[in-house]
Amino acid sequence: MLFKKISIAILAIAAGSSTFAQTNLTPELLWQLGRVGAVGISKDNKNVVYNVTTYSMQDNSNATRTFMIPLAGGEAVEVMNVDSLVTNTKISPDGKYSINNEMVKIDKVYGSDYYPSLTKSNVYIFNSLNYRHWDKWNDGNFDHVFLSSYINGKATDKKDLMPGEAYDCPTKPMGGPDDYVWSTDGKQVVYVCKKKTGTAYAISTNTDLYAYTIETGKTTNLTEGMMGYDIAPAYNNKNELAWLSMKRDGYEADKQDIIVSNGITKMNLTKNNDLVQVGSFKWSNDGRNIYFISTVNGTEQLYVVNYPGLTKMAVQIKQLTKGDFDVTGIVGQVDNTLIVSRTDFNHANELYSVDLSNGSMKQLTHINDAMYAGINQSKFERRFVKTTDGKDMLVWVIYPPGFDAAKKYPTLLYCQGGPQVSLTQFYSFRWNFQLIAANGYIIVAPDRRGMSGFGTKWNEQISKDWGGQVMKDYLSAIDAVSKESYVDTNRRGCVGASYGGYSVYYLAGIHKNRFKTFIAHDGVFDLKSMYGTTEEMWFTNWENGG
Repeated sequence: MLFKKISIAILAIAAGSSTFAQTNLTPELLWQLGRVGAVGISKDNKNVVYNVTTYSMQDNSNATRTFMIPLAGGEAVEVMNVDSLVTNTKISPDGKYSINNEMVKIDKVYGSDYYPSLTKSNVYIFNSLNYRHWDKWNDGNFDHVFLSSYINGKATDKKDLMPGEAYDCPTKPMGGPDDYVWSTDGKQVVYVCKKKTGTAYAISTNTDLYAYTIETGKTTNLTEGMMGYDIAPAYNNKNELAWLSMKRDGYEADKQDIIVSNGITKMNLTKNNDLVQVGSFKWSNDGRNIYFISTVNGTEQLYVVNYPGLTKMAVQIKQLTKGDFDVTGIVGQVDNTLIVSRTDFNHANELYSVDLSNGSMKQLTHINDAMYAGINQSKFERRFVKTTDGKDMLVWVIYPPGFDAAKKYPTLLYCQGGPQVSLTQFYSFRWNFQLIAANGYIIVAPDRRGMSGFGTKWNEQISKDWGGQVMKDYLSAIDAVSKESYVDTNRRGCVGASYGGYSVYYLAGIHKNRFKTFIAHDGVFDLKSMYGTTEEMWFTNWENGG
């Protein structure tokens, strides 16, 4: 095994940092932070393997290095041969086959597709909707899943599992390798796909799970009749399949639940808990429980739910972690320890271990400790503000470093995008609360109508009411905090992106002299224009009624 030992202190310096005098966060310092991404648990169950990506503003470049660290914490080791350390989940359990995705040309789109002699043609020819998704034009190529024989470490005899189909797996625009998986017995490949084209594709969110059986070559729709998003298939050690599911077609922000099928029955494990909105999950090693992340009260926390199977046991959901932080991902389990990633308003992603007996957490990676030692952090606090309809609304208030209550500060109302989304203890390299506060601003960030983690009614109340109660929620938040003596009411502004940008535009028309400044990034400004240009028509159909 090729590796070299490296201390945590040296690792932090390798991320482009060193210890220096205390200073406030700047864009330059933000971009020097190392970005941690988990790879997985090592095959021997003794180490966590992870990547650290660093950026150079001067060179306009980035570099990624891979390390592993013992589960109990300690010295990090840089590794060069990741494939030998972590199980390749794309190889079948019996080692005979492998799966991957590749682009396949299906449809004619280019002028040269129709007229091959016109090799310099740059014309696109479209006959229906779905000619673009986000920033990618439909060029007639589609991602397909391929099955290959796996002999002596090499894939041969590739077979397209979706021959001639003008559909994608991974799904666009945000699907990835987790969209196709092996069954535990190695007899089937299950993949996610929305098998619709044209207008039908543009107005629907109905993705399904398809099982390809190797022995027969037949494909079966496992979620026939389930009309919303069905994604993230994962098997346990008993060959039982779990996935994430939404109920309603066309509603991309519907309540997302965990469904499990044992081949005989399907069971929704989380439907009866109104507060649970599952973000991601992972089976326990014994296949009896599922660990998952859900938004709750302005944070992302780790939960566990049991799977009773055919027994008469009751389904029980338990919250494992608590605190003002976000659990952002689940890496894997070793014995009674779960490895996760975590952030908060002042700290970028790092890896932690969770004691499953009591939910206590221990930080494993310390990639940015040396940087943080030289950066003044922002104080933040929770507040609950009464809305105009008598509800208690969580409002995050973030203060400048060195905050002095005897002084007055310019104050910004932060308007979250979405519109259905969560406003939690995230750490962003775009909208970074610590960076904004470091420039001398107080930030008021309300978990207004449309936020998850406060029940489905709160989350759904914003649909078809973009300019209604939610705007009153914004004003209730800024009015409540503005009662403090340290808020300079002559220097208030509001900022936001996407639906947050729409909010900024809307507030500019109704604010009654509350704000002096409005900053909107990629905000919706004309709903009719949006409807005529969006490729995700299901969104405008649901949110604005078509």
